[in-house]
Amino acid sequence: MALAPVESHGVTARLSDIATQAGVSEATVSRVVNGKPGVSAATRQAVVAAMDVLGYERPPRLRQRSAGLIGLITPELNNPIFPAFAQVIEQVLTRDGYTPVLCTQTPGGSTEDQLTEMLVDRGVTGIVFVSGLHADTTADKDRYVKLAGRGVPFVMINGYTDQVSAPFVSVDNRAAVRLAVTHLVELGHERIGLAVGPPRFVPAQRMVEGFTLVRPQAADLVEHSLFTVEGGQAAADALLDRGCTAIVCGSDLMAFGAIRAARRRGLAVPRDVSVVGFDDSPLIVFADPPLTTIRQPVEAMGQAAVHALLEEIGGTPAPHAEFVFQPELVVRGSTGARPR
Repeated sequence: MALAPVESHGVTARLSDIATQAGVSEATVSRVVNGKPGVSAATRQAVVAAMDVLGYERPPRLRQRSAGLIGLITPELNNPIFPAFAQVIEQVLTRDGYTPVLCTQTPGGSTEDQLTEMLVDRGVTGIVFVSGLHADTTADKDRYVKLAGRGVPFVMINGYTDQVSAPFVSVDNRAAVRLAVTHLVELGHERIGLAVGPPRFVPAQRMVEGFTLVRPQAADLVEHSLFTVEGGQAAADALLDRGCTAIVCGSDLMAFGAIRAARRRGLAVPRDVSVVGFDDSPLIVFADPPLTTIRQPVEAMGQAAVHALLEEIGGTPAPHAEFVFQPELVVRGSTGARPR
């Protein structure tokens, strides 16, 4: 008997197309689509994902009832590292039956406190904070103590504070800078500068600590600015004025600004100046030149954050401590030997 096609918006989705996309048999696709038993949860998820990728609407029987709403609060989406975190976190939450609600702060728009209050008012089951006020050493942490007191579980990504009892997931910023500096030293660079964000942020502080550990004599080659292209350009201008032949940046966006600063002086990257980014955001490989950068393990960090949150929700909380993930140096075309 022929397998029934899946109808969606007047388009017939061939089971063979879905099977090919999911890497399973047509019979397996048919069992999933028709809600039959005998299919593992992972295979069922692969078939559903294949339908999504191909643009087909899920049949009603595949639309799960949500286990609850989980808020995800990010600073902004201009920096591609935040959409990368959001995508991983939302995928894991959806797979576990929860409905993610993405809340983004924008200049002049809703604040973290307003977004948090909105989520709590709507009965959110838990919240993931990515690089929020918890990472700002000048911010009042009492807001999180009060949130915990209202019985809302939450987890923090990138920005540890001992003033809040919660699971924290962080990349090792100190190790990241050491990796970058070691790479540049091996290329023969001596005047190596560090361009990072505002000093009140925990990741920036830790980057400076990592830098001064390996370059104690170069404390004057640290420049604080904004974690943006313009911030990277301003910081790089100051460091180039001090004779730097290599610059380690606190974000990939800052690295783009550093490359722009070099080119506006008639300098070539990496012939005259080497630049290292931080994050390994999507599309970085397509930059000109492709950017040498420190990769944050976004997928592992996002998964760990969600699992810690779900353990909190389930009543078996993960340790209220910082889980630190190791970064990776990705060498591409923006670093080279020190100019002679």
